[in-house]
Amino acid sequence: MNTDPSQESSPGAGAGDGDAYAFTVQVEPRYIPGESAPEQGRHVFAYTIVVENVGEQAARLMSRRWLITDGDGRKQEVQGPGVVGKQPRIPPGESFRYTSAAVLETAVGCMEGHYEFHADDGAAFTVPIPAFTLAMPNAVH
Repeated sequence: MNTDPSQESSPGAGAGDGDAYAFTVQVEPRYIPGESAPEQGRHVFAYTIVVENVGEQAARLMSRRWLITDGDGRKQEVQGPGVVGKQPRIPPGESFRYTSAAVLETAVGCMEGHYEFHADDGAAFTVPIPAFTLAMPNAVH
């Protein structure tokens, strides 16, 4: 579990505009040893994300974009509609939680990105996903 607060939560776009379109993103990454094969350059990480609407407008998560960087600096971009096959509508005061996974060739890496939202009032906005570390236990000292 991350203990660095900068990796756990990020206010969404519009947070300075009366909080009409404000979201927080909390990330909890973990290494999955049973799915990994380090000797073959396969390191599997799961991450659970909670996206909470702390604003005043309901909005639908339309798409996501990830930039995944492994320990050797190799970058992979992943983008597409929604998350885990869904485009959830998140009303004010509610949250959406999901778990997904990433496979890296190295024991350490990081992920960051953003979500695209459409509010019920028609506004479109972006919510950043703060950078977080993926690390096999004892790989980083």
